[in-house]
Amino acid sequence: MLPDDVLLEMATFYIDEDRDLDGWQKLVHVCRRWRNVVFASPHRLNLQLLCTNKRPVKKMLDIWPALPIVVSGGYDAVDGIKNTIAALEHNDRIRKIDFENVSDQLLEGFAAVPPHPFPVLTFLRLESSYESLPVLPESFLGASVPHLQYLLFVGIAFPALPKLLLSAHHLVTLRLWDIPHSGYISPETMVTCLSVMSSVTTLHLRFRSPRSCPNRARRRPPPLTRVMLPALTTLSFKGVSEYLEGLVSQIDAPLLHKVDIVFFNQLVFDIPQLYQFIDRLGKFEVPTQADIVFFEDSVLLTLPDSQSAWTGKQTRLALEISSGEPDWQTSSLAQICGPSFPPIYTLERLNVLEKKDWPPYWPDDMESTQWLELLQPFTAVRELHLPETVAQRVALVLKGLPLEGVRGVLPTLRSIFIRGPSGKLPRSVKEAMNQFVTARQLSSHPVTVHYQE
Repeated sequence: MLPDDVLLEMATFYIDEDRDLDGWQKLVHVCRRWRNVVFASPHRLNLQLLCTNKRPVKKMLDIWPALPIVVSGGYDAVDGIKNTIAALEHNDRIRKIDFENVSDQLLEGFAAVPPHPFPVLTFLRLESSYESLPVLPESFLGASVPHLQYLLFVGIAFPALPKLLLSAHHLVTLRLWDIPHSGYISPETMVTCLSVMSSVTTLHLRFRSPRSCPNRARRRPPPLTRVMLPALTTLSFKGVSEYLEGLVSQIDAPLLHKVDIVFFNQLVFDIPQLYQFIDRLGKFEVPTQADIVFFEDSVLLTLPDSQSAWTGKQTRLALEISSGEPDWQTSSLAQICGPSFPPIYTLERLNVLEKKDWPPYWPDDMESTQWLELLQPFTAVRELHLPETVAQRVALVLKGLPLEGVRGVLPTLRSIFIRGPSGKLPRSVKEAMNQFVTARQLSSHPVTVHYQE
């Protein structure tokens, strides 16, 4: 007869391989001995009870021991909501709450749950695709989740969120996506919440619209001291630049090495605090390559993944602007890629790309000065890679430069690579490129143009 410790190893292997929260229930139905072995090691086997809308929760909880509870679903059925309420009433046992489709009826059910804290909850995910969803009741979870590690809200407004976050001292991942205007939380309040999260590694703040922005009249100078986020490695943001300025001016994150930022389109991008924040990180001081990608509804500047020589970690910086107008895309990106942008002086290769299934369209009345403003800060670039459609615009810019301008724009440039059938390029483009090449030779700054099929 096999000893109990061997049976326990077998049970552990079976449950790990089965990957089903209910997998352990098959073992306890084998025989009394298996039942005793499984229930003797609930922590080792990570035993949990899964409560869904299709299970009579009260009856199930009466049958099984007092194990941790996982509440999961996405439904409107009355019986399902009753089951959810019955499960959430066991607040001291709820380990995970996971709803992918939060409805009005479910929110009403949440309001019926007593406002008690959830001391063992580690995972919370609530997603909604409704445009006009009522907000979460302030009593939800008693606004106390001291052991929460993962929080994801999608399209959810929760007035008591700051209070909830201030109780989540062990939070590792915080993702707030598609934040509605009714769910706005100020940069100052967010920083206060982050100040208690010494373990947070991933922070996502993504607003639904530019309506969620701080009061411009109340813009304050940067604080003398900043909140330290010692474990943060990933930051993702979508919103207006004023909000991000208010946020990054108040935080330091020495381990941060992945930054993804999406700005809503706006007239002016005044982002000195973001520049200083990137500079303080010290991770993006020596990139040699950047990509500019034009999409149908946005333009993206990215410093592709590269391994930091001194941390050994992959670094990535991406700045995106939501706009479907090519002239707005170019002018907005030119504002961001100004002389104050820390990585600008080390970039030796600049790749300009277009989304493959996007028919290229550059309006005839688009001012050439926009391209000139975009290219001027890249003073260290030696290689410029352009698609055929962009090359046509850039050629017109380079053709019209005076002699001193020929030396001043991309002064270290050595090669231009144009992607596309050279036979299809208009003669005027080739002539413009040849004029630029001749002018550079006369100015002792030779450039070679390469046509790539």
